[in-house]
Amino acid sequence: MSKNRLAPCATLAVLALSALAAAMPAAAQDTWPSNRITFVVPFGAGTITDAATRVIADYLKTPIGQPIVVENRPGAGATLGSRSVARATPDGYTFLIGGNTTHSAAPSLFKTLPYDPIADFTPIARIGKLGSFVATNLQQPFKTIHELVAYAKANPGKLTYGHGNGGGQIVGETIKKRAGIEIVRLPYSSNPTAMTDMLSNNIQLMVPDALTGVPLVEAGKVIPLAVASKTRNPRLPSTPTLDESVAPGFEMLPWFGLFGPPGLPQPIVTRMSDEVGKMLANPEFAKRLDSIGPEPYFMAAEPFAAFVKADIPVWTEHAKVAGIEPQ
Repeated sequence: MSKNRLAPCATLAVLALSALAAAMPAAAQDTWPSNRITFVVPFGAGTITDAATRVIADYLKTPIGQPIVVENRPGAGATLGSRSVARATPDGYTFLIGGNTTHSAAPSLFKTLPYDPIADFTPIARIGKLGSFVATNLQQPFKTIHELVAYAKANPGKLTYGHGNGGGQIVGETIKKRAGIEIVRLPYSSNPTAMTDMLSNNIQLMVPDALTGVPLVEAGKVIPLAVASKTRNPRLPSTPTLDESVAPGFEMLPWFGLFGPPGLPQPIVTRMSDEVGKMLANPEFAKRLDSIGPEPYFMAAEPFAAFVKADIPVWTEHAKVAGIEPQ
């Protein structure tokens, strides 16, 4: 058989294979999900993000129809777990529970970020808002944020603060910059570890979230000095905000949401976003999530993607004002 007669056959074979390859992802999407799903949490166990993710996974497994496994991959300022999802296959079986630390703050905190917070992820849904506050232990002579500033000015470099996420670092450095005080910074892999050290007085200050800190305040083991939002925390009504005390105009609004790898098929994005929306609209679930600390706050995929892009310059300005140099 001549080469000229072989060419049409070869062309038809290539076209057939191409059509089959194009049809395979669509078929996979039609049967998704057919196996268990993994939610990667880039923070340690016991953090507010971890606790909230476990509640979310437990709820979503029923409408999704498959088990959802929560996998903690902490380290390197939450970049290790985030990078693993950014490099994952976009087949709908690996997702990231990320937030302001992994997406908004990271570009200002690291000279070399191992992922692009916009290009390397598919935003699916914003899930909630997180509250935080400045706290100290009972061994300290100061009991208010103003007393802290006065003590730090009289004892430069004597105090140490720990942080288990980017938000805690920005709050700590903002207080130092605005008040003109010197406090030593110590990074931790998670807030619970930092809290353990603060209770032992290995460090004197930290910025815990509601899950980590409020129960200890209520138990009389931790003293709240100031909250990071512009409105007072209902569970800490007598604690002033940073805005009304030592950092006028300052407000930090931590958040978290669901992301997939880049190139995640739109039908999967839509399905997951819709299920998260239904979940947060369920009064019983919303109450359960709120009891842990996060306030339910839903955004569907498209507005969430726009929010993530717009939030990066907000946190960049926070870092700039706080005088933070990328590490």
